[in-house]
Amino acid sequence: MTGPIATEIHDLLTAAFAPTRLHILNDSAQHAGHIGHDGSGESHFTIVIESSAFAGVSRVARQRLVNAALGDIPGGRVHAMAIRASAPGE
Repeated sequence: MTGPIATEIHDLLTAAFAPTRLHILNDSAQHAGHIGHDGSGESHFTIVIESSAFAGVSRVARQRLVNAALGDIPGGRVHAMAIRASAPGE
């Protein structure tokens, strides 16, 4: 994890979900020349998060929870974000 946005994503998700696993992958280099690649080096991310907060919660609801915790980052400061959210043991 590098860069100020990746660090902010990490801090926000840690505070909101106390994850047992959290990986923030910067996919921006794979999107060079595509729409939304702004040259900042932090335009596209994949988030892999595991938290007991997701137990019994649908996939769509999990993504909404993550997006809500991140505020203006998804769709605002970051063009694209893939979210893989799970509960422990899934």
